[in-house]
This record gives sequence, structure tokens and C-alpha cells, in this order.
Amino acid sequence: MGFLDVILGRGKPVLPDLDRLFALPSAAVTLQAGAGFVPTGRGSVCFASVEGGAFDRIREDVRALLDADTGRGGVPVEFSRDSYGYTWLLARQPADDPAALVNDLHAVNTLLQEGGFGPQLLCSLMGFRDAGGRPLALVYLYKRGTFYPFAPLPGGADRRDNGLELQARALLESELPVERDLGRWFPVWGAPGL
Repeated sequence: MGFLDVILGRGKPVLPDLDRLFALPSAAVTLQAGAGFVPTGRGSVCFASVEGGAFDRIREDVRALLDADTGRGGVPVEFSRDSYGYTWLLARQPADDPAALVNDLHAVNTLLQEGGFGPQLLCSLMGFRDAGGRPLALVYLYKRGTFYPFAPLPGGADRRDNGLELQARALLESELPVERDLGRWFPVWGAPGL
């Protein structure tokens, strides 16, 4: 950090710690015990796509790695683009095995980061539902190194269940580095994995 950075109040950016994703299975137990939310077995990674052969090769490496078990009944990964032009990768594992899902999400992130595309990583999320079908996601922000809950209200009206998000934050603060700035709890409407 330089002299001007200190004067202008700029700090060093938090480096993404991909290993923080491994705290999600424990957080899933806490969410189930404290609020009745269970994993859906669906999770996703969002990244800004880059044109070029190197990025295409990494994307195909990701597909080959995660689709290796499709011959034994595994579900192939899906790529999609949202209305902002970001690419989403959707991974699925059995709902009762959140560790396997986290391993898939971590593998995707690691391949992108090791391929030099770490700055393109935006977020990862893991989906949950309660007995009434209410959705909840735990979202990991790479550039902040923090998690936050996102709870869209059913019906597609782009409204959130703020009370549920705050309840999830209170349950998980001792388990995960939860984003303190609520202004950074970005909505991820229609994200694969919710």
C-alpha cells in the first residue's frame, strides 16, 4: 500500500480465500437446526466471461471435471448467461451431501483462479429451502471474502424476505465471515441454484 493509498483511505483489497467455501456444510447444519432450511443440492458460480481460447479451454476443463461422474448417474453441469451478460455455472449433487457440492464449486473457482481468471470470479452460492418451499441462498463474494444470505420472496416479484436474511445472518455470524455492509448484499434474482 502506497502513501497516496493511505491518504485517500484506500486499503488493500481482500484476496479471495476459496477455502472459505468449505465452511458451508457446517453452516448448512446450523441453518437446518436453527431455521429449518435444508440444502437443495444445487449451487452455482458466477463469473464475467472473457473471449478467447484460453478461457474456452478452462471452461471445457471445468465441464470435463464436473461431468466425469455423469456415467454413474451424476447430473451434468449447466452454463447459462444472465441479463447482465455474466456466466453462471450450475452444479448439482445429492441434497444430503453438501460437502460434494462445495467440492464442485471449489474446483470451478480453483480452475478459474489458477488459469489467471480469478478477477472474473464474482460470487458462488449454495441453495436451501424450508418445509414450506421458501428459498434461501448463501452467497460468497470473492472480492470481499464474505458471505451473505439472500432470500427472494416466491412469486417472481423481485422482492426479498429481509427478516429471513437477518435471521440467517444472526444464526451464521459465528460460522461464516458475514458481510457487515448490508449495501453489499446484492440481489441475485433468478440465479441458478436458488
